[in-house]
Amino acid sequence: MVRLGFIIGFIALLGALLSGLAAYRVHDQELALDRIALARAIDVHASLVQDRLTERELLARVASGLFRAPSVIKPNMLEPLRSAIYAFKTDFVVASWIARLKPNELTAAQAAIAGAGFPNPQIRTYDDKPIDLARITLPIDVLMDLEPRSNETKALPGRSYDQDPVRSAMLTRARVEKRSVASDPVPLLRGNGPVGVIVAAPVIPEGATEPAGFVTFSYELASLMLTNDDMSLFSVALRDPRKEGGELVANDQGIVSARMAAADGPAPSATRTVSFGARDWQLSYYAKTNSARRAEQTAIIVAAIGFAITAMVCGLFGYVAYNNLRLSREIQVRIGFERRLTAVIDELNHRVKNILAVIQSIVTRTLRHGSDIDVARELLIGRIHAMSNVVSLLSESQWQGVKLKGLFEARAIPHADRIAVTGPDIAVSARAAQSLSLLFFELASHSDEGLSLVGKHPHITANWTVTGEEPEEIFHFRWEEFNTSEATRRPDSDFGLILLDRVAPEALGGTAKRYFTDVSYVYELTAPMETVVDMTERDRTDKISAPVRPVR
Repeated sequence: MVRLGFIIGFIALLGALLSGLAAYRVHDQELALDRIALARAIDVHASLVQDRLTERELLARVASGLFRAPSVIKPNMLEPLRSAIYAFKTDFVVASWIARLKPNELTAAQAAIAGAGFPNPQIRTYDDKPIDLARITLPIDVLMDLEPRSNETKALPGRSYDQDPVRSAMLTRARVEKRSVASDPVPLLRGNGPVGVIVAAPVIPEGATEPAGFVTFSYELASLMLTNDDMSLFSVALRDPRKEGGELVANDQGIVSARMAAADGPAPSATRTVSFGARDWQLSYYAKTNSARRAEQTAIIVAAIGFAITAMVCGLFGYVAYNNLRLSREIQVRIGFERRLTAVIDELNHRVKNILAVIQSIVTRTLRHGSDIDVARELLIGRIHAMSNVVSLLSESQWQGVKLKGLFEARAIPHADRIAVTGPDIAVSARAAQSLSLLFFELASHSDEGLSLVGKHPHITANWTVTGEEPEEIFHFRWEEFNTSEATRRPDSDFGLILLDRVAPEALGGTAKRYFTDVSYVYELTAPMETVVDMTERDRTDKISAPVRPVR
């Protein structure tokens, strides 16, 4: 046992070391795979964002190129562009035409805005304050037309953006650089509107050096950042160009809010730079899951599996040891079985002696003084034959009992083919089989005279039934010889009477009676079922050795 314990301990130690090594390797691999997957996902996202921004900037360039020699004060300036801009992209918030008007064009511009159906044609500041047109000496940028037209957007035409810090800076740069320019993030439509970015493309007539105006497109920031993917591995934030350390983030409803990146907060997993409107924008990516923690959890699972396998191996060795102990016990049981077999052989010898004693009694009472030698010889042969038949049946069943119908075989019962047998084919015990076999022979051997009266038709019935519920079941046997009377039936011998009235009932622990009716001879036997049915030797031993329970 000490050696076995040492082996199990060594296996457990080796298994623990291997499990720890496997967990360490899995931790490193999971961490590396998560980082690679996150980096690839970020690269794909940044590429999609750049493609999206390039398409929007291209739309502004195409729209500005569709203007040939526009009249800045012409109403419905976007009319030729409506079909083109909707066919190209439709996710903009507002597309507008901002004309660069000279002081002498302002009055005509007001008339054009009014003629286009806008409710407030007056030239005013970006915050709807009226402008004194007489004091204007330089060209100003005025919103003349827009798309789509709604109750919210119809009030915007007529506004001048020269004093708007965000839009004025955007238009000035587009006019100077003569290319598409994007603004800083700014609320769209109203002060508390969705945060977005405006891209302005200058419209320069042929032969001119200065733009006649600008075509602008406004986009919500959330759609440009592609932030509404709940299944992504990361969240996206845009570095706020207006504020150092500021970030713009969008929630799952697309609402953009500003926040300050904490110095002690988590650093972004990666940053990517995209170009839009002649400026660079920096995207910060924050992983939604902790790769290190996930790798640790996976490593813990692998270690647990390793420890479980180690425990199974150690348990297997313990099981082998237990089997060895069980084998030793089985050997002891086998020895006990051999002793039991010896006892069974002794019991068999005892039964053989009992059979011999029964045969001796049969011979003595059959060949009593003064009996007819021919009748005695037939009865002796028949009785011994009946005993031999039941012993053969018991030997075939290893003395575990025989089927009751098997006792009515023609080789053991006279005229068995003329006896109508009915009843459940129950197995009776060895002791009951010996008594019933002799009983059936005695009943059949003394019915010769009655048989001669009926020819070949059965006139003897043997039936049995079982009544009651376990363990109070009762066995009922009835033998009836029809067309028989005291005058025609051969009288029973002394041995037969003793067997019918005393030996068989006592062997089965029951009672018996015989009598004549007007048309038949009847023999009835009643006994407890537990003394009739077959039980194995162990069942009999357990039943005999079980303590008697007191009656309640």
